[in-house]
Amino acid sequence: MKTVSVKPADVKKQWTIVDATGQTLGRLSTEVARILRGKHKANFAPHIDGGDFVVVVNAEKVNMSGLKLSNKFYFHHTGWIGGIKAISAQDVIASNPERVLTSAIKGMLPKSKLGRKMSNHLKVYSGTDHPHKAQNPVPMPTR
Repeated sequence: MKTVSVKPADVKKQWTIVDATGQTLGRLSTEVARILRGKHKANFAPHIDGGDFVVVVNAEKVNMSGLKLSNKFYFHHTGWIGGIKAISAQDVIASNPERVLTSAIKGMLPKSKLGRKMSNHLKVYSGTDHPHKAQNPVPMPTR
């Protein structure tokens, strides 16, 4: 019996929609990263972009366990000496709720060209409206 190797032309991409209302940030992020990578498919290959497109709605309603809203910080550096900036998760959710989910999911993808390509298949929106209705996204499969 031969081993079947998946080719990029053999991959069928679907659109999946996920509602983040009331879901924990880490648990939701792992499931979305799994779908983006294609690990939910029987023909998974780590060197092929075999994942699906994912649309996440209601990003502002995601939960964080414990005291993460006040104790978790997002850092960036301006490039100047002493230019590190920190903003709490509570402030990020108030100003840009998509950033919390996007950074959590991107951190779970491979750090390579393939991972950056997979992260482009992630669409995160703070409300219930999204411009991807024409792709007929299906709800996220449950495990």
